[in-house]
Amino acid sequence: MTDLYPELDELIHYIHAHIYEPLTLAQLSRYAAYSPFHFTRIFKQRLGLTPQHFISSLRLQKAKDLLLTTPFPIREIAEEIGQQSLGTFTTRFTQRVGMTPSVFRQSTMFADDHLHQLANLEQWPTPGIVSHIYPNLTGTIHSAYPFEGVILIGLFTKPIPEGLPKYGTLLRSLGDFCIPSIQPGTYYLMATSVAWGMESREFLLPHHTLRTRCKMPIFVKMSEPIPDQNVELYPPRIDDPPILISLSLLMKRFLNRPQ
Repeated sequence: MTDLYPELDELIHYIHAHIYEPLTLAQLSRYAAYSPFHFTRIFKQRLGLTPQHFISSLRLQKAKDLLLTTPFPIREIAEEIGQQSLGTFTTRFTQRVGMTPSVFRQSTMFADDHLHQLANLEQWPTPGIVSHIYPNLTGTIHSAYPFEGVILIGLFTKPIPEGLPKYGTLLRSLGDFCIPSIQPGTYYLMATSVAWGMESREFLLPHHTLRTRCKMPIFVKMSEPIPDQNVELYPPRIDDPPILISLSLLMKRFLNRPQ
């Protein structure tokens, strides 16, 4: 866990423990003993997200959990996380997870097959530099713990793995990687992992997968090379936002990529 503003640790635990309850900015800032303005500023510096964005992402994660672990109707799940409108819930879920709630609930039927196909895939992209008009992002990914499996790495436009990454790839092992042809913009590098043999529910609800995220943005300019990235997978931390994008969807897109 980062040492930045360690006094927020208790507050972050409080949010996790009371995620089904109303959590207003005024309430949270009082709990942290700061003004709302100062609390919002230091919270965003610590997590990279506003308190409201962090809370909404945790509630969508709870919705994912309920979809796969309970028979509750989708409307009841939406109400459980504070969404009174089923249409609004479905739209937000789809935007941030990559599929509708009903499709996500059914995704356990094919997620195992996606991982099995990846485990038996013979042709993987090489990490070599690809020549394009736009710069390539290269780097090396390590792990704090022994790991064998697939690594999903991508560039997102927000400091949270939600919605489809703007650019990304899958890696068969730790080591060098290359994401080619990155158009100018501001991006956040994030990755997670799925061990070979992991069951579908474990990576459809990736609470415990090794991960990494760079809170500082990567600025890509047309005529400048992107600095090499050296990142390490680590166990999830209390201040990490949830991985909302469906890992099964990213596997499927990778398997269906043009050869």
